[in-house]
Amino acid sequence: MTAQALARTTPRCAYIDVDDVRQLVKNGGAAPWEGKEGRNQHLLGVRNAAALSANFTRNMFNVTISDVIDAELLTSYRDLIPGVRIIRLSIGLEAARDRARSRPVYLTDEEFESLHRQQCTPLDVDLDIDVTGMAFQEQVETIRQSWSGSLSRSETSVSETAWS
Repeated sequence: MTAQALARTTPRCAYIDVDDVRQLVKNGGAAPWEGKEGRNQHLLGVRNAAALSANFTRNMFNVTISDVIDAELLTSYRDLIPGVRIIRLSIGLEAARDRARSRPVYLTDEEFESLHRQQCTPLDVDLDIDVTGMAFQEQVETIRQSWSGSLSRSETSVSETAWS
């Protein structure tokens, strides 16, 4: 949601939700946590998001991307999108559950907790923001301030937990 809000308020900006890109598969899809096939499809989603980002960037659009990533996916983004800035939004488990209750949730409790644990692993991101006590607009403004004019014709990937 944060990356989408940034895209709506940034001049000439596209928003890519990698989960939506992965949902283009209508038969044979596997969730990221469903073994090797799920992992391969998540990597395919990253490659497709990077290709979309390149097309938008070539046409002078800024790009925000949201995805739930780990170290391997982070490396893929850095390899595939030159100059990408990766901003991670972190949140405590209870606050994440509270936020998830405010919208449709498609994960089991076990999947939700597993994703949250995965997101607690340190990553070499450009900026890590704990959004636990932040209002939504404060999250958006914190990221916008971190760009400090660096967004012109570059990509920014925002790694959002599924519940931010």
